[in-house]
Amino acid sequence: MMVSHLVHELPLHAAERAGEADALFYQDQRLSYTELAHGIRRCAAAMPGLGLSRSARVAVYMDKRPETVVAMFGAAAAGGVFVPVNPLLKPDQVAYILRDCNVQILVTTAERLELLAPLLRDCPDLRTTLVVGARQSPGASSIVRWEDALGGAVEAAPHRVIDADMAAILYTSGSTGKPKGVVLSHRNMVAGAKSVAQYLENHPQDRILSALPLSFDAGFSQLSTAFHAGASVTLINYLLPRDVLTAIERYAITGLTAVPPLWIQLAQLSWSKARTSLRYIANTGGRMPKATLDQLRAALPQTLVYLMYGLTESFRSTYLPPAELDRRPDSIGKAIPNAEVLVAREDGSLCDANEPGELVHRGALVSLGYWNDPAKTAERFKPAPGQPPGLVMPEIAVWSGDTVRRDEEGFLYFISRRDEMIKTSGYRVSPTEVEEVVYGTGLVGEVAALGIEHPVLGQAIVLVATPPANSQLDSAAVLAKCRERLPAFMVPARIVERKGSLPRNPNGKIDRKLLAQEFAGLFEAAA
Repeated sequence: MMVSHLVHELPLHAAERAGEADALFYQDQRLSYTELAHGIRRCAAAMPGLGLSRSARVAVYMDKRPETVVAMFGAAAAGGVFVPVNPLLKPDQVAYILRDCNVQILVTTAERLELLAPLLRDCPDLRTTLVVGARQSPGASSIVRWEDALGGAVEAAPHRVIDADMAAILYTSGSTGKPKGVVLSHRNMVAGAKSVAQYLENHPQDRILSALPLSFDAGFSQLSTAFHAGASVTLINYLLPRDVLTAIERYAITGLTAVPPLWIQLAQLSWSKARTSLRYIANTGGRMPKATLDQLRAALPQTLVYLMYGLTESFRSTYLPPAELDRRPDSIGKAIPNAEVLVAREDGSLCDANEPGELVHRGALVSLGYWNDPAKTAERFKPAPGQPPGLVMPEIAVWSGDTVRRDEEGFLYFISRRDEMIKTSGYRVSPTEVEEVVYGTGLVGEVAALGIEHPVLGQAIVLVATPPANSQLDSAAVLAKCRERLPAFMVPARIVERKGSLPRNPNGKIDRKLLAQEFAGLFEAAA
């Protein structure tokens, strides 16, 4: 049996095992594994001629479609590093990512390129832009039609890659403002695919619905897990929850992973035919409300439910087996296969049962750190607890910053997040990034972005703001500017005006914790 060491080998080996099996569905298109493998090889052959050097970054900024998948796996097969960019991000945010990780090749659509074009001149490392769906050849030599590039590609030897090399950089918001690029190796991604496929028991007959963005670790995992198992993936860019249900029925979906806000909406719908095909559903990106879990289980009595917890820095950490749902529905479970999850005190010693401590993940899924950010990497990636003192080169683990406890049977329970990240609609949002945009409007004096508990969103973004000097606070105008400059999931749900200055902590910084306590019950009425 062929053993996959590199992430692009997952679909290529699946093609060698069962080439005519379904690999991708997109709208009315169907790609077999043979067709997908052919596209990946053509893309890999084209990349060197477009200026791709070894381990160079290839950004993919598109909605979900077959070309998105081909571009990511093709870049990896060529010896490059793919950077999936969330299609909901605004041009300024995309340009920051392109600059931050020195992208050499950008794959996007004609419509998105038109919005990005004025900002690309500030991306000095960008050599080539591949445009998907362009009706005619662009004038600039650095802009190439996707179809022309792949059609004229000459088979070339890819750059030498082993499983310890970089495969991808996934960007996640940081608590200090700009997003951080989490560097994942081929080993990380392949180990993650094998581990998740093992506990979900994925097999070639599975049809997995890709509802999450591919820029999410859990979203990309739908591809890698399916390709490892030889299953098929259906790509959708849904607008309404009903679209997800329609896709489940249309494509006879057997597996769906989603975030709590989507599950809350889906639980309100009538599942009818969908209940006959779904083998399992899985939750990630935050805790699923007990009422929603109960509704889904009532609507899908034959469907297995997996509750999961993960970090982009380690791709996936824990899962709760379906058999444990009735006994401990509030648990995040135990470590996934081929990983160990520890609960540690600040001094690195291990906690006793039911003693709160920091969740520490060790194993093959621990990523290579943050791109070009040694300070943040040193803060989050530290030696694993409990190693033999004679070990000269200690193993590095991810210290999550999340506080958890472990019960006497070894099951873990999430307590809180140490940092100030806002978890809304399954996204991690940096309060500083929101504040920077608001400050940029010139319509406020001081501002603090808070994550306040919300019955549907998990947390809602609330802005506490003071009026600008010698003026009044125009909340409607501030929100309008936010909608122009931020993706929908980052737009504040409410603005609260505060007279005078915002409270400070002893270090002179705005005291977010005090403000969060003050507005803790703001959305209780919505429950």
